[in-house]
Amino acid sequence: MRFFGAIAATIIGFAGAASAQEVPCGGGFAAFKDGLVAEAVSLGHDEATARRFLSSATQAQSVLKADQRQGIFQDPFITFSRKLISQNRLDKGRQMSERYDSVFDRIEQEFGISRGVLLAFWAFETDFGAFQGDFNTLNALVTLAHDCRRPEIFRPQIFAALSLYEHGDFDPATTTGAWAGEIGMVQMLPKDILENGVDGDGDGHVMLKTSAPDALMSGAKMLSHLGWRYGEPWLQEIRLPEDFDWSLTGLQTEMSVADWEQLGVRAREGQLDDGRLMASILLPQGKDGPQFLAYPNFRVYFEWNQSFTYVLTAAYFGTRLMGAPVYDAGNPQPGLDGPQMKELQRKLAAHGHDVGEIDGILGAGTRAAVRVMQQEVGLPVDGWPTPALLSRL
Repeated sequence: MRFFGAIAATIIGFAGAASAQEVPCGGGFAAFKDGLVAEAVSLGHDEATARRFLSSATQAQSVLKADQRQGIFQDPFITFSRKLISQNRLDKGRQMSERYDSVFDRIEQEFGISRGVLLAFWAFETDFGAFQGDFNTLNALVTLAHDCRRPEIFRPQIFAALSLYEHGDFDPATTTGAWAGEIGMVQMLPKDILENGVDGDGDGHVMLKTSAPDALMSGAKMLSHLGWRYGEPWLQEIRLPEDFDWSLTGLQTEMSVADWEQLGVRAREGQLDDGRLMASILLPQGKDGPQFLAYPNFRVYFEWNQSFTYVLTAAYFGTRLMGAPVYDAGNPQPGLDGPQMKELQRKLAAHGHDVGEIDGILGAGTRAAVRVMQQEVGLPVDGWPTPALLSRL
């Protein structure tokens, strides 16, 4: 299970595609590697170094199989979050907070990012470094670049890995990680390591596999690069009045915290944050389930992963590690199982809504369509599909 890593299709989009078409994908693998060497030279790398770097690269069928069987997070938020957030992870997170207290202090001072955020990433990515992946990274990147489905995404990562190799921070034979090429305790791609890698332990190298300070500092810099706002919150559990206008919920609506307070929004514990901050209300399982206020930093999570359920779970876990209580699960209305969700998507599509593939997944397009149809049939507009909505359609 990866947070930084399971979302390769998102974050690797930041890799430049300018040189992607210079080496055609597919065809003979040896010829493809020769093309990569030529492209490396055109980018300023030494030819002999590039050949030595790529000489051991082989196609990895296990990588292609892993790519094709990517998991989708289908469980609703309550079920999913309870699976991922164990007492063991909470205890280990607090132990790691103490062990690397000075590193987290430095992160908070330099980047304004709470240790809870990074501890949650570290836990979900690799169980605090215990499971970092055993795919040969160079083989994975070259295999996926050779494959013609998304070559423009993976090819730039090869040349980034070559630069790391030239710096002494990548070994073609022994560097391993996730199937999509992410490396280390917080699972970063080579290009992201080049741009955001930090030598946190002062040994002159950025080694995300073996150095927790390097991994944590690099992860913090990456978040900052993606737009994390210094010293601001990201998520808070709230209480909503029974007569609340549910159509105002969802990420599509932003209001100031002060305006939300005027509408009766209250923190479950303590106070809401700065009234000038913009925020959105999230109801992952409808108006009768958990209720959260998402601040601007919450949106940075989507630069790493497009799964709403996974993002919310990671963000919430970060608050737990900082002392927030277990969320109030409430008593949400029953949701839809896979076949019912597909039936709902077909009906939504028949009503003219673009829900993408009929896959039984409650994605952003399906949620948006659900809200529209809830409004039309007179149900609370909270974005949570129920048997009642399905029957009315």
